[in-house]
Amino acid sequence: MSSSKKTVRMPMVARRLRDPDINPCLLESDASTRCMDENNYDREMCSNYFLKYKNCRKFWNSVMVQRRQNGVKPPMPTAAERNEILGAMGKMPY
Repeated sequence: MSSSKKTVRMPMVARRLRDPDINPCLLESDASTRCMDENNYDREMCSNYFLKYKNCRKFWNSVMVQRRQNGVKPPMPTAAERNEILGAMGKMPY
């Protein structure tokens, strides 16, 4: 008798959220989750991580709105484009 391994597939929404081309704040999201895990889910201990994530989302949302208004497709820059944008700024805007 052979044993077969069942592969667990992430739902499409979860896969999309883990895609760096779709989610510009993946690192910030992971950092806040890790902080919560390490601090027994004490939200106060992780407020800096939450703020950084919130500012990241705000920044990239404004970029997306601007690109949409200018007719640029796709509205969200790819991971490579985002690295170029951040590099040109010289420092993290959030």
